Amino acid sequence: MDPLSKPISRRDVLRGAAAGGFALGGVMAFGADLAAAKVHAQRLKIAGARDVPSICPYCAVGCGTLISVKKDEATGRDRIINIEGNPDSPISEGNLCPKGAASLQLAVNPLRSTKVKYRAPGATEWEEKPLDWAMERIAQLVKETRDRTFTETYATKDKDGNPVQKQVNHTLAIGSLGGATMDNEWNYVQLKLMRALGVVFLENQARI
Repeated sequence: MDPLSKPISRRDVLRGAAAGGFALGGVMAFGADLAAAKVHAQRLKIAGARDVPSICPYCAVGCGTLISVKKDEATGRDRIINIEGNPDSPISEGNLCPKGAASLQLAVNPLRSTKVKYRAPGATEWEEKPLDWAMERIAQLVKETRDRTFTETYATKDKDGNPVQKQVNHTLAIGSLGGATMDNEWNYVQLKLMRALGVVFLENQARI
């Protein structure tokens, strides 16, 4: 009979579990410290790196992270090589959820877009532009639009019908839509920026 096709009984499972337990016990009895081995392996993983304490960007819990940064010999720039829980965090004590544990992929991911598609006014074809160019272009358009449409005062009437000027300091030509996949801190800063610019139309994807 093929040994792979032989049915496994409950006794076989118990026998295998007992053997594994005895083997592990023997390893520990001979002085093998698994925790120390884990620490040693981790040190090898991030050898020569600089740890930067941060906070997981996903939710409002605020779990602490340690971002290991190392100088890239090819470019001379710092690059992230590892992200893990910060054991000194009073919030999470080094624990991270599956999303937080995989947050390295937010910054280090070959699938992450580094260019944008741009179609000039009146054009029919799309062209690739660097991300830095797109950021600068957006900033220029926001400033131009705000300067052109900014309103300081608004002419209206009081309850007696007398003309009055109300101070509004806003622009009605720009709107802001926050994203539910962005973290709380980003949305907070986005809101503060829009209010500082005098933007009135503020909304978030999570509320739509």
